[in-house]
Amino acid sequence: MRRIPFSYALASLLVLALVIWLALGNFQGFQSTPPDAPDRQTEGPRVEVVEQQSIVFIPQQVTQGQLTAERETTLRANIAGFVAEKPVTQGSRVESGDTLLVLDNDALPEQLQQARDELAVAEAEYAGARNLRERELISQPELLRLQSALSASAASVAQLQKQLDDSRPTAPFDGVLNRVQVELGDLLQPGEEWGQLVDDRRLKGVAWVSQQQVGDLSVGLPVTARLLNGDHLEGELTFISHRAEEATRTFYVEATLDNPAGKRLAGGSAELTITLPPRQVHTLSPALLSLNSEGQLAVKHLDDNNQVQQTAVELVSADTQRAYVTGLPDPLRLVTLGAGMADVGETVTPVIMEEATISQPLTGQDSVHAPVD
Repeated sequence: MRRIPFSYALASLLVLALVIWLALGNFQGFQSTPPDAPDRQTEGPRVEVVEQQSIVFIPQQVTQGQLTAERETTLRANIAGFVAEKPVTQGSRVESGDTLLVLDNDALPEQLQQARDELAVAEAEYAGARNLRERELISQPELLRLQSALSASAASVAQLQKQLDDSRPTAPFDGVLNRVQVELGDLLQPGEEWGQLVDDRRLKGVAWVSQQQVGDLSVGLPVTARLLNGDHLEGELTFISHRAEEATRTFYVEATLDNPAGKRLAGGSAELTITLPPRQVHTLSPALLSLNSEGQLAVKHLDDNNQVQQTAVELVSADTQRAYVTGLPDPLRLVTLGAGMADVGETVTPVIMEEATISQPLTGQDSVHAPVD
């Protein structure tokens, strides 16, 4: 008879012992009632939170505009006459009252002197007639006739004086005689243009702003004009139109700019930057902006009880890197990750992160806004 190997016999005994143990078990360990469920701590979804303070923010509006002289006028002849003298050369700087041109006056000085003499006679006759009238030596109609003659003589003197002044046009304000279009001997007719006077010691920056932007503007705001060569002129906003253009729905604005160096800039283009009053804002990534049930821009944040709140905000400015908004509590517990997993009013578990650097502008990047450190 063949013997069973010892290893097989040992394995069989172990299996038999295990089956007997499983079959019998520990009946004393069974309980008639299920064990108490372990205490489970209620914990909401985890969200990433950044705690931040508001910052001072100076909004700016940038628009393309044009530079013009603060004052300029087209010089025209008031009377007909030949050009007799050109006392000021083209491009010269003049002062108010300087004679710019002399026309042939056709003996106007002599005619004016004659009229003045006739006026003196009329004044003397009228004075004598008044004395006679007081003594009733002349009639009232005769006195009135002499008074009328006096008025006619005075009008003739004023008219001739005006013609003489018009034959010697003067500068209405300080400036540069920018252009002279006549030569000696040329005949000018009334209303004919002969020159241009420009006062460019100060400049006007004119531009057009949209109806969405004009509401933030007010007279007196600082304005910086950047020229094509990179130079800057400083000034302030002096005029805002009260009515938009029908074609473009934009508003006309003017800024007065200092030009102390007297640079030839009138008529050129410039970029105008209007600096608005500072505001307290929060900075965040544009990706954190959402729409609330009323269609307003809103931001999710946590209150002191770790409940999710959604507050409508006003977008002051934004670019691809950051958004500047107002209307949020200060300080702010901003939900930066996991906002989509938590409903408004739900209690969550915040994971505090260090404040991101999105509140600081990128170096070398042009911006239409400027936070103040």
